[in-house]
Amino acid sequence: MAAAEQSPVVGIDFGTTNSSVALRLPDGSVRLAEFPSAGSTTRSSRSVLYLQRKVESRKPAAVWSGPEAIDRYLDTDSHEDEVQGRLIQSLKSYLSSRTFTGTEIFGRNYRVEDLVAKMLLDLRTRASASLGVEITRAVAGRPVHFVGADVDADNDFAEARLRASFLQAGFTDVTFAMEPVAAAYAYAADVSEPQNVLIGDFGGGTTDFSLLKLGPGERTVLGTTGVGLAGDAFDAKIVRYLISPALGADTMGRELNKLLPALPAWIYANLERWHTLSFLRTRNVTELLRTALKRAVEPEKIALLQAVVEHDLGYRLHQAVQRVKIDLSSAMETEFVLNAETVHLRAPVTRAEFEGWIAPELQRIRVSLDDLLEKTKTGADAVDRVFLTGGTSLVPAVRQVFTERFGADRVIGGEAFTSVAHGLALMAAE
Repeated sequence: MAAAEQSPVVGIDFGTTNSSVALRLPDGSVRLAEFPSAGSTTRSSRSVLYLQRKVESRKPAAVWSGPEAIDRYLDTDSHEDEVQGRLIQSLKSYLSSRTFTGTEIFGRNYRVEDLVAKMLLDLRTRASASLGVEITRAVAGRPVHFVGADVDADNDFAEARLRASFLQAGFTDVTFAMEPVAAAYAYAADVSEPQNVLIGDFGGGTTDFSLLKLGPGERTVLGTTGVGLAGDAFDAKIVRYLISPALGADTMGRELNKLLPALPAWIYANLERWHTLSFLRTRNVTELLRTALKRAVEPEKIALLQAVVEHDLGYRLHQAVQRVKIDLSSAMETEFVLNAETVHLRAPVTRAEFEGWIAPELQRIRVSLDDLLEKTKTGADAVDRVFLTGGTSLVPAVRQVFTERFGADRVIGGEAFTSVAHGLALMAAE
């Protein structure tokens, strides 16, 4: 490998759900790092951590990230009496929160920055091996507005925490660039004449828009907006309306000759999110579930929820949710199916139902889009092209927001999970 002082600058898209690393080669092409995954390779590494230790052990937990974390997590089933495991996802969504500094896992406290740094260290190590260079410098993507950021100071706080994690992971130089602007660079590589281009970047936790004037030798940012919702918020609605009722969300319990909700609403709110479901595995929640099971009118539903929490089935549950979302991108109806441990759930769902559930989120996307056009004093007819990227951009109702506004002929899509990393690599080479 090249010496660290000669290392090139790579582009890193550290995402809420997936992460990618790209390098611009001397011939102008861009190469994406490939990561081992289930006997194959992937250019998009899952942004997850899995911590595991033997039951009753006092030693620090072993920690894995990315595809290896998923493999270890799924393999734990056959050893569940011997080991304890904890799967953590969507850590990027916590960066703007001053109140959430970390979490306790197996009796040891972990800062958010430490956990993010572990993911970034593994990402750097694996990408270095894949690309054949020692990676120490990067242009990293960041959303226009981090999840949970209400004011600019919140975004600055989140970026500072992310920078600290990069440095802890062994990076010596890191510069941040807006993710939708990076996506614009990926699109601009094929632009031969001046255009006003609207970029929509749909991540797991954020949706960002940028309006740019692009052309040969020109990259002018006219304006940016963003909103702290995207794919995770859509998944949450599927859980809320399709799955939580089967796990007791509407179940009542008998208490002092009265019927009251069997469980508090916050438990089901945590069930809806990738990054909060794993935090239900606490003594407090375990006791709440045991009590609810005894007094519930429908104890079988509480028992299903108890199994989801005790067996840490969050990953499998949300994988099944994502399959529903993917299926409904091409079909008008599908079925949610979860078969794991003692939990067996099936429920039909239509695209119309799903679109009704996410209507408030679609409206927030429209408002953010309107804000960008108003801020830049740009009419819809002055936008020459709309470039959409990110997994949520494949949802028909999301795409319809743009085709209705700009016309289907002006709306195109890029590589859903690697366009931002591709653009960051081009920015890094400048």
